[in-house]
Amino acid sequence: QVHLQESGPGLVKPSQTLSLTCTVSGGSITTAYYYWSWIRQSPGEGLEWMGAITYRGSTYYSPALKSRASISRDTSKNQFTLQLTSVTPEDTGVYYCARDGGMWLYDYWGQGTQVTVSS
Repeated sequence: QVHLQESGPGLVKPSQTLSLTCTVSGGSITTAYYYWSWIRQSPGEGLEWMGAITYRGSTYYSPALKSRASISRDTSKNQFTLQLTSVTPEDTGVYYCARDGGMWLYDYWGQGTQVTVSS
């Protein structure tokens, strides 16, 4: 019933800011007690949890990305957004948004969107 879809640019230049939006349908991002997460995968790497925003609007980030990542939301549009500053080619990968139903259990995922950082 719940559907998530990522959107944003597929190509970003080094040093610029990546901005991705996840649009949620079939459920509200303000419904207790879900977390709304951003996860990415680089070639040859596993899934990397980047951060999340809770149903209350609180945010949490991976220590590795805390200095560069920011997650926000627009409850009127039922969307949440990832911004990643100062990107490098190492940020290239497939980015997913997902709902955390609790205890790091992701019950719904977007299809993922490819992001390439290149000049």
